[in-house]
Amino acid sequence: MRASKSVLAALRKTMSYNPMALCRFLGSSTALSSSSSPDCTVWNKKISHLIRTGQIEEAKKVFNAIEHKNTVTWNAMITGHVKRREMAKARKLFDEMPERDVVSWNLMISGYLSCRGVRFVEEGRLLFDQMPVRDTISWNTMITGYLRDGRVSDALRLFESMIERDVVTWNAMISGFLQNGVIAKAIEIFESMPERDSTSLCAVVSGLIHNGRIDKAAKLLVEFGAKDGYSENLVNAYNALIAGYSQRGQVDEARRVFDQIPYFCDQGKRRGMGFEKNVVSWNKMIKCYVKAGDLISARGLFDQMIDRDIVSWNTIISGYVQVPNMEGAIDLFNRMLYRDAITWNSMIMGFAEVGNLELAYEFFQRMPQRNLISWNSIISGYEKNSEYDWAINLYLEMQADGMKPDQHTLSSILSGCAGSVNLLLGAQIHQQVTKLVIGDVPINNSLITMYSRCGAILEARTMFDEMKTKDVISWNAMIAGYASHGYATEALQLFEFMKQQHVKPTQVTFTSVLSACANAGFTEAGKYYFNSMASQFRISPRMEHFSSLVDMIGRSGQLQEALHLIKSMPFQPDKTVWGALLGASRVHNNVTYGRIAAEALMTLDPESSAPYALLYNIYADLGQLNEAAEVKMLMRRNNVGKHVAASWVGSPHSETRTF
Repeated sequence: MRASKSVLAALRKTMSYNPMALCRFLGSSTALSSSSSPDCTVWNKKISHLIRTGQIEEAKKVFNAIEHKNTVTWNAMITGHVKRREMAKARKLFDEMPERDVVSWNLMISGYLSCRGVRFVEEGRLLFDQMPVRDTISWNTMITGYLRDGRVSDALRLFESMIERDVVTWNAMISGFLQNGVIAKAIEIFESMPERDSTSLCAVVSGLIHNGRIDKAAKLLVEFGAKDGYSENLVNAYNALIAGYSQRGQVDEARRVFDQIPYFCDQGKRRGMGFEKNVVSWNKMIKCYVKAGDLISARGLFDQMIDRDIVSWNTIISGYVQVPNMEGAIDLFNRMLYRDAITWNSMIMGFAEVGNLELAYEFFQRMPQRNLISWNSIISGYEKNSEYDWAINLYLEMQADGMKPDQHTLSSILSGCAGSVNLLLGAQIHQQVTKLVIGDVPINNSLITMYSRCGAILEARTMFDEMKTKDVISWNAMIAGYASHGYATEALQLFEFMKQQHVKPTQVTFTSVLSACANAGFTEAGKYYFNSMASQFRISPRMEHFSSLVDMIGRSGQLQEALHLIKSMPFQPDKTVWGALLGASRVHNNVTYGRIAAEALMTLDPESSAPYALLYNIYADLGQLNEAAEVKMLMRRNNVGKHVAASWVGSPHSETRTF
């Protein structure tokens, strides 16, 4: 039994075009007829709509219920499976089709090629060869698939065998060859194009920039832009060139390109002009200046802009944040009519960076809507400013707010646990890491650091050993953990193993290695490692490396050698270096070197009482009371405040007299 057209029309209105409801109304054995009637278009649209909205099973029910399907019906259903990469199901429908058109063939070919892989590409080519009639789309689809799979020779053979090409064909070849690094051939194809458009020029410019041939891109842009006449979209090629120079830090070249783009302040003069600067041009040039740290030039351009968008405001604000000039950033922030999350997050990060956590938290609280970056910024801000308890509390608040953490959140909070030596919470965060995120190298490094600083060396080493991929930070974290907890032998053994694995150490590595040697009294080993920095690894020792070496040499009683090392330093020694010598002189009660170190410290830090106290104690221990009294008088003459007790950080003595 077939329902009348009037009944069908009424049902469509009352059932919101629900085909299954229509089937139930007409009887379970009744099929939807689509033949060549107007209803055919309705059901095809319904299937397409269901597929677009991800309801492929519902679309399949409608498809199966239609008695007389046309080619469009079959193509619509095939499209659904192709979009979901269900090529076996799509092929089954394709093989069952009573009639196919060129769209059917193109759908299947594009589906196979989108899956990539040799087998799928070959299936697509087999269908391409079997096609009774091909259109330009067929050829372009096959060429694009080959190029996406890196088969440039196959793509070129197809291209050369084409009788008729369109601009899409040429652009596909240019982009594909550039993506595969075949630069010379891409340029040859571009130059031989019978007709090129702005898309062609933009493609070759962007591709050359991506391949590091920015000067060639600029040359082609000038040559062919002038030859073919300016078109409306040519500005995109210029914008790509500005961005390319910006990435390379070539600010002057970027500005030269920016100035080559016409700009008309008078609206009336724009008539008949094909292209001019757009807001993207201004934004990219401002970003270039911001990246180079030239905030004056960036602000100058920003003030010249007539039409600004939110990107313009956010870019210039980020420039002030980077300097940092938070007063200028606030001024711009207050002038903005519309702000987004990026704006608020920039302000939060800026205030946190300068240590103004009160304002950072105020902006965080004022945000209309927070995202994950907002939480990460405020948590990281407190953690980096050593406000570990605040960072932890914010993390707990974030969880209560229903926001899931990511690697950045967990890494910051693990650093907070390490700083506050909160092993219990750190272990709980470790459990969350295993459940919520993929444990990548940075977060595993954070776990090693957390366990190490909390004294859980075995857990840290277990974490280190279980890492399938390690970077130099992983090795540094574990060596530092051993060194800081007195496991000098283990630290040095791991360092030797690190070198065997051909991992190049850094300055941070040697800081931990020398610290381990100093704490264990391995003076000769310390000298060897210090000298190896420059001789084996071409690493210039920094102040902390000299300080460690002076400390270990001095502790061993070699005070003259320690002083000689200080005088041979390539830069002026700081308080830590002289403090190491003074501490060693205190251990060995050596007045000569103690006085030299103390006088140097008095010059570097006139208001500190520590050098006076240590020198006083050296004299007192030797019974030289007159000299000790002179130190007290010198301290009074220099108006240095008296401390109850004073010692030098890192000195090995445990007893310090009071004045």
